[in-house]
Amino acid sequence: MALGRNNNDILMSEINVTPFVDVMLVLLIIFMVTAPMMVQGVNVSLPETENTDNIASDEDQLIVTIDKNNKILINDYEVGIDFLKEKLAKIFENRTNKNIFLKADKNIPYGTVVRVMSEIKGAGVEKLGMVTLPLENTESKS
Repeated sequence: MALGRNNNDILMSEINVTPFVDVMLVLLIIFMVTAPMMVQGVNVSLPETENTDNIASDEDQLIVTIDKNNKILINDYEVGIDFLKEKLAKIFENRTNKNIFLKADKNIPYGTVVRVMSEIKGAGVEKLGMVTLPLENTESKS
């Protein structure tokens, strides 16, 4: 705040907003630079279904993903289909929660998805959930 006296000895006060603007611009730049780095994951075009339930946000949930290039990932780590059962069995040795969510690109052949599901079940998984998108209502758009 700048305090000063004018010619009539009346106290004048004004707020200097320049430091505030400088700080806000720096924060904006930091946000713009770091925001794209926070987005992570595998780009998968999920199929749409009518009935979808939200996934409970457990910190230690496992997601097996099959992307459009037939790559299989456990969370963010790529693994071959021949080693999928082995890797999952190793992960589940010390876990009480033996649930997995499967995300598969909608253009992946059905046989590939079934084979991956078989490997997952063979690793001792108790519950296997499928991740989908909600079906958009096409009647309301027309």
